[in-house]
Amino acid sequence: MQVAMYYSNRDVRLQEMPVPSIGPKEILMKVEASGICGSDVMEWYRAHKVPLVLGHEVSGVVVKKGGLVKGFKVGERIVTTHHVPCFKCEYCRKGHPSVCDTLRKTNFYPGGFSQFIRLPAVNVEKGTLKIPKNISFDEATFVEPLGCVLRGQRLAGIPKGKRVLVVGSGISGLLHIKAARYFKAKTIVASDIDPFRLKKAKQFGATSVVNAKEDVAAHVKKANKGKLAELIIICAGAQSAIKQAILSTERGGVVLIFSAAGKGEFLPVSINEIFWKNEITILSSYAAPPKELKEALYLIAKKKILVKDMITHKLKLKDTQKGFGLVVNPKRSIKVIIQPNK
Repeated sequence: MQVAMYYSNRDVRLQEMPVPSIGPKEILMKVEASGICGSDVMEWYRAHKVPLVLGHEVSGVVVKKGGLVKGFKVGERIVTTHHVPCFKCEYCRKGHPSVCDTLRKTNFYPGGFSQFIRLPAVNVEKGTLKIPKNISFDEATFVEPLGCVLRGQRLAGIPKGKRVLVVGSGISGLLHIKAARYFKAKTIVASDIDPFRLKKAKQFGATSVVNAKEDVAAHVKKANKGKLAELIIICAGAQSAIKQAILSTERGGVVLIFSAAGKGEFLPVSINEIFWKNEITILSSYAAPPKELKEALYLIAKKKILVKDMITHKLKLKDTQKGFGLVVNPKRSIKVIIQPNK
């Protein structure tokens, strides 16, 4: 089979690999669609692991299953996640399955930017769902990223009736805007430095947008009759963006660090000036446990949160390098999907 082997953001090669063999509790999945995630292009995070096949936002078809696999048939359309928790450890019992050791170790093989992947038994059992007939393979690739967004907003407190600021209007930020709108946030301010993304943020539900080069806190106040934001969602890694986010937080507010920052970045604010006396909470979220994956699939299937309008590029496996370029240097791209078997 063919795979897109990652060496760097500028070096993704089409190579041959054997089709994975499967065990009695495993599934061989033909990959029909695989989205490029912002984390896929975090070069500093991948450098020590290369070469490898990336891609974890996947959907496809069961082409082979082990004799002990229950609940799935050959030919069925499925969406799966690469990370699944154990539901038994201390972290899972305390309501934090996203930081479970099992979740951080599990993965399918070799990666979504390939024609076929092997789903280990734990992924089949806890991280694989059937795709309803009214959802395309391309739309199904949003189950994992939307699940991550739902997880983050649930941890930070559902934004119903709240003043929300989304910092960074890339794919993650735009999904957060759509989710906050679904949860009936009072206002949603979105920031970015790219006019195209700001236009999309407005289109997808932001009540107000601001160029991140301007005074974001002042804009938030103006948009909310003198009040700062109660829920700030950071979907940008630049230190300046993080500082703007914190400075835009109302007393008693919550700051959700959703996206990774650049290597070695720190919070660039004064603890005494910003946090002391203000009761501001900073928290982070990571991954999407099965509960949020199921919820994401439901919301997409019921058209509660539309995702089809976010897809700007569909590429063949041989064009994966082009896809990475579109994500690294976005011009008029939002969601880039690789279709390995086209």
